[in-house]
Amino acid sequence: MQKLKIGVLAGLTLLTALVWYAVWQEEQRGLTVAFLDVGQGDAVYIEAPNGNQLLIDGGRGRAVLRELGAVMPLYDRSIDVVLATHPDADHIGGLIPMLESYRVGAVIESGNERETAVTVGFERAVAQEGALRVAARRGMRVDLGDGAVFTILYPDRNVARVESNEASIVGQLRYGSTTVLLTGDAPASVERILIAKDGSGLQSTVLKPGHHGSRSSSVLEFLAAVSPELAVISAGTGNSYGHPHTEVLARLAQSKIRTLRTDVEGRIILKSDGRRLSVSAEK
Repeated sequence: MQKLKIGVLAGLTLLTALVWYAVWQEEQRGLTVAFLDVGQGDAVYIEAPNGNQLLIDGGRGRAVLRELGAVMPLYDRSIDVVLATHPDADHIGGLIPMLESYRVGAVIESGNERETAVTVGFERAVAQEGALRVAARRGMRVDLGDGAVFTILYPDRNVARVESNEASIVGQLRYGSTTVLLTGDAPASVERILIAKDGSGLQSTVLKPGHHGSRSSSVLEFLAAVSPELAVISAGTGNSYGHPHTEVLARLAQSKIRTLRTDVEGRIILKSDGRRLSVSAEK
């Protein structure tokens, strides 16, 4: 009888903790954008005020699972939309174990065709999940609800046969007066296409510089067009590519853009109520 009482008490304690956790989550509502610390790769988790979720890329390996566990509710094992910017291993490799661990509603892809062991594994994981598959095109909108909308700016053409970075999906997240421009590994050639097509529409509160801060991206005219208050670079500590390159850091400094880096700060989390933006870092 005593063991039964202890068991009931433990169950009630757990239930109470879960209820209070759910209440706390509700109180935290607003837009969340988390630049996950997945090493040398990209992974950005977005949660709208209503709880709908968008994951953009997943890094190279299983680190994304640890990072998702840190930013998602304990009880949540589903992600509404996954967007793979392009088929490089450091962007889609981690989406394979993620698709095996989470239920996914839809997968958005650039349409770039590249056959590697990683892309074959990704194709298999998407097929097994049975998620809706969508080819990204300029003008498409992912309405996350409660005023949070992700709009695809690029590709505006068939990118099946181009170099993979040149196929990177570029999109702008908007919630109230907060805007976040996410560029995958888009090089300067794509940045110039965006300037020609969007002009002042590129202006954003936050920019994720392309290709982990590579010198092949983030040209001065693009930084001027975006004119962000904050840049967040996703790169791995001591990576062999030297990302972010000193030239890009110099351009950001010259443009007076505050810069944070996952290789220095770890996981970086932005929160917005539609007017004010707050920033916190793991380290």
